[in-house]
Amino acid sequence: MRQRLPKFVPQLLATLVLAVVTLGAWAAWLGWDQHRDVHPDGSTTGPYEAWQVIGLVLTLLVLVYWAANRRHIAGAVLGITAGLTIAAYCDWSDDSSGLYMVGVGMVMVGSLVATAVVSAVIAAVKREGPPSRR
Repeated sequence: MRQRLPKFVPQLLATLVLAVVTLGAWAAWLGWDQHRDVHPDGSTTGPYEAWQVIGLVLTLLVLVYWAANRRHIAGAVLGITAGLTIAAYCDWSDDSSGLYMVGVGMVMVGSLVATAVVSAVIAAVKREGPPSRR
């Protein structure tokens, strides 16, 4: 007799896999660049360049699409949010001002809202399907 997994197990696995892959994406796109750029006028920018953040966002869009396409909406939202929050905390926690927690909170709320909206849009489009030709 074959036993089926409980319904929450695939969702839990999707959440864990997405959190780990998100941590890896952060490390690949943002983790290696830790130096601020000093310009001739004395101003500083960085440590991340725009193309790095855009690359991370596009990578995460692929992950959200993959999960939402397989009806793992909660896994996409919770996994990616957890992965980004943990990555931001680990990457920024050496800040002596203590303001890194504000940034980590902003990453958490922003990623929660963004992944929820994108997942809902993908699920709605997937449910409706392509427009039929008459």
